[in-house]
Amino acid sequence: MYEYITNGTCSTKVRFKIEDGKLYSVSFENGCDGNLKAIGKLLEGMDAAEAVKRLKGVRCGNKKTSCGDQLAAAVEKYL
Repeated sequence: MYEYITNGTCSTKVRFKIEDGKLYSVSFENGCDGNLKAIGKLLEGMDAAEAVKRLKGVRCGNKKTSCGDQLAAAVEKYL
């Protein structure tokens, strides 16, 4: 399990696994519980590089980042 401390979001940490290039067990600490659980379910088994492409640059309101963008940064760092 990989852990990443998020920056600039309501969530404070994201955890995930990558097996055979696929993303699994995505979970966030804090933040919008329902939305973040939904993100984890939608990404389950997705190609990790594809998840980065889809989530990188997504913003939350006036913020320069989002939980999805932070997950993309974490996966990108892992890869």
